[in-house]
Amino acid sequence: MDKLHTLYYFLDLAGTFVFAVSGATAAKQRGLDLFGICAIAFTVACGGGIVRDLCIGAIPPAGLTNWYYLVAAIIAAGITIGLYPFVQRLNQPVIFFDALGLSLFAITGAQKSLAYGHNAEVAVLLGITTAVGGGVLRDILLNRIPVILEKEIYASAALIGALIVVLGNHLKWISSDWVTIIALIVCFGLRLLALRYHWNLPVYSNDKTE
Repeated sequence: MDKLHTLYYFLDLAGTFVFAVSGATAAKQRGLDLFGICAIAFTVACGGGIVRDLCIGAIPPAGLTNWYYLVAAIIAAGITIGLYPFVQRLNQPVIFFDALGLSLFAITGAQKSLAYGHNAEVAVLLGITTAVGGGVLRDILLNRIPVILEKEIYASAALIGALIVVLGNHLKWISSDWVTIIALIVCFGLRLLALRYHWNLPVYSNDKTE
């Protein structure tokens, strides 16, 4: 735990906030009531982190014990509801905030796993889990196909971000802060570029002739 510094906590709260905005926006688009919007916002913001903490032995999970995660999610939901016309003007707001949250949580998930003494494989896998877990729960609750099960480059971007964190921690060529910044830029940039230029993983379907 001593390896977790101020930048980690800032990124973790930032990820919580932007994922909560993503969840609240998606919930509002589905016509949920106030409680439903706040519940989806919190689930998206903290779901992946709770799964990660259970896996690494950080019990009880931070998302359930630290009040500022709940407050960040509720504030994000309130801002989304109050400023929804502004949020709507953003180009595909759910996708944008989801991409930012994905990048932040892939990094903090890998960092926390390493700080708890787990190896590189665990750090990478739980970095991905932290990044995509909340989004999967959101899509299931809103009756949508989870993004990671479709052809888009989503979990792959989180994988690369987590790998950069793990490699930076192992090689120690540059400071951990710079590793964090590089991983964030690469993961977020890859996700946005994939959306912009329609980069997709191969899709295998049954060809049927009629």
